[in-house]
Amino acid sequence: MLIGEYRHNIDDKGRLIIPSKFRDELGPEFILTRGLDGCLFVYSMDKWNNIISKLEKLPFTKKDARTFMRFFLSSATVCCLDKQGRININISLINYAKIQKECTIIGVNDRLEIWASEKLDDILNSNIDNFSEIAEGLFVGDFDA
Repeated sequence: MLIGEYRHNIDDKGRLIIPSKFRDELGPEFILTRGLDGCLFVYSMDKWNNIISKLEKLPFTKKDARTFMRFFLSSATVCCLDKQGRININISLINYAKIQKECTIIGVNDRLEIWASEKLDDILNSNIDNFSEIAEGLFVGDFDA
C-alpha cells in the first residue's frame, strides 16, 4: 500500500526524486501517465497490468471509452529510476499537471499522485470543511459497530 506525502522540487531537466519509501513498492520499472483532477498517476507494473485488463473490456464502440483510453494511455510512459532515485517527466506531462517547481508526491493506496504543490493545497483546503460529510457519504454503515 502506498501512503504518505512528500514535497520535492522538479529540476530544469524535468527530473523529480521519488521518495525512497515508494521505490521498492514500484519496482524497477513503472508507469507514469496523466491522472484525474490535473495530477499525474504512477503505477507499479502489476497495478498497471490490472488496469489494462479492465480497459480491454470496455467497448470501443462507446465514445466515452475511446475518449478515456486516448487521454489515459496516450501519455503513459515506462519509467526507471536513475542512480539518485529520480524519474524524468516529459514536458507534456509537466504542462498537463501545471508543475512549475515544487511538487507533492502522495501515496493513494495503489498508485502515487504527483501534484503541483499549490494545486493540491488548494484542493485539500477547499474540501477540508466537507471532509466529514464526504466520508459519511462514502462509508454509510461500513464502520458502524
